[in-house]
Amino acid sequence: MPVSAHKPLPSSSSTSSMVKSAVEDTKSVISSTGTGSDDLVDKEPPPFRWLSLLFHRQELKPLDLDAVATRRSVYDDPALASHYWPKSNYENLHRFDPKARWTYREEQALLRKIDWKVMLWAAISFSALNLDRGNLSQANSDNILGDLKLTTDDYNWGNSVFRLAFLCAELPSQLVSKRVGPDRWIPTQIVLWSIVTMAQFFLQGRTSFLVCRALLGFLQGGFIPDLILYLSYFYTKHELPFRLALFWMSSNVCSIIASFIAFGVLHMRGVLGRGGWRWLFLIEGVITLLIGIATFFRMPPSPTQTKSWFRPKGWFSEREEVIAVSRILRDDPTKGDMHNREGLTLKRLWTAVCDYDLWPLYLIGLLFGIPSGPPGSYLTLSLRNLGFSTFQTNLLTIPNTVVGMITMFGITLVSETVNERSLVAMAQDFWTLPFLVALYLLPEHPNQWVYFGLASGLLSYPYTHPIQVGWCSRNSGAVASRTVNASLYNMFVQASAIIYSQIYRKDDAPRYLRGNRVLIAINSFNLLVMYPATKMYYIWRNKQRDRIWNAMTNEERQHYLTTTKDVGNRRLDFRFAH
Repeated sequence: MPVSAHKPLPSSSSTSSMVKSAVEDTKSVISSTGTGSDDLVDKEPPPFRWLSLLFHRQELKPLDLDAVATRRSVYDDPALASHYWPKSNYENLHRFDPKARWTYREEQALLRKIDWKVMLWAAISFSALNLDRGNLSQANSDNILGDLKLTTDDYNWGNSVFRLAFLCAELPSQLVSKRVGPDRWIPTQIVLWSIVTMAQFFLQGRTSFLVCRALLGFLQGGFIPDLILYLSYFYTKHELPFRLALFWMSSNVCSIIASFIAFGVLHMRGVLGRGGWRWLFLIEGVITLLIGIATFFRMPPSPTQTKSWFRPKGWFSEREEVIAVSRILRDDPTKGDMHNREGLTLKRLWTAVCDYDLWPLYLIGLLFGIPSGPPGSYLTLSLRNLGFSTFQTNLLTIPNTVVGMITMFGITLVSETVNERSLVAMAQDFWTLPFLVALYLLPEHPNQWVYFGLASGLLSYPYTHPIQVGWCSRNSGAVASRTVNASLYNMFVQASAIIYSQIYRKDDAPRYLRGNRVLIAINSFNLLVMYPATKMYYIWRNKQRDRIWNAMTNEERQHYLTTTKDVGNRRLDFRFAH
């Protein structure tokens, strides 16, 4: 049953904008007043509690579903609460109650509802993105290059143009999304790019091919950070990485479904004298259009704005809305510093762009995907060249997709369970390096099944992108920064794809020895330099902040919190995750 308590809780070390000294100050205040409560929660339990046995060797006690699940936060210290209070125009302010208490049973029931109502449709809409941006690979198995009189270099340029347009649209898309709301902008994007996807039915040659790739990239750019921003309205920073893992798992599921769709649709080659790849673009574009139209009705603006003329009862009760809002702000008070339809000022935009503490993560975004990129892009083309049929090729892409889902979800679980990002994220490069070396050592005319096995093994790597997206979001420290930084991170990821689309070249075919040497070198740099240096940088930055903060008296800290103009991760009481 609901728990009601009106005595303040001690402050939380799990709140990203507090440091240990602030927590101790708050606990001292509470212990002196006698209002503390030992049955309240200090930190988030592991998402899969049994995994903690593997890493911490601690006894796993049964979870009392009727125990208090409300986590301690800055709002439980009267001296700190006012410094973190939501802005007056925050759309959920009327449901925020710092005195609210709830049980694990209530919170888990609410989370299940959010997962089914919000996360499921986010995954479906993300699948619409992957259906339309990944179908060129399937079309490639049906001789699209030959039909349009294109070379593999033209194919590379098509990928580069797509990624460049995608990259250029990232930040503008986020600015539009923040101003009009992701619930309006996301379905608009889906509808617009579905029209371009269908238009590819009429491709005639190199020019129309490149124009359509550019339009698709521009309309799809920004979609991923837009959707991640939307999900952050409903999930805590500990819950989001796992939802992002599910998010990208839905991409893999979509790839499997797309392979079966391609298997069937490409048999239509010759219908009305058209290539099967033309029908593939048309049919998948229609599917995406239907998803886009439905998305207008499936994305409420926020937890407290689910009622509408077509949904008169809404999704949540008043009690559930209080829990949904209060737990999000307890976890991260910065989520209340902007309205969900409030545009960014040029000053806040420039501040976020100049945030050098996020630059190491941008470098990771630029480099981490390069070693696996070209083998993935060229998989269908390579399998066709080795003698597999069009239909065999599309079915042979499924095994690595299935295994990749498992490894991605597993590595995300490990990351959150051990509370480690930089070292765990190295797993992707640890996985790909031996396979790249093996591909490099293959003979000039390898056995087709040996190549398939090595390429599939490489592409089954544990995808660490969900960990890094959540890492970037966590280290942004404010809604405005999170909006811009998510776009910038993804822009570097797209720049990575532009780079790797030019690594396998026609004059290096078919073994791509030069290209594989480049991939091995970058992979080694990631393992030996990039990730370790990023971890050391954030440790150093946190020690800098600790030294300054710990030297301040309580009065000086209160004065700083009252007068500071610093926002997000620029505040002295913010600590970077690593």
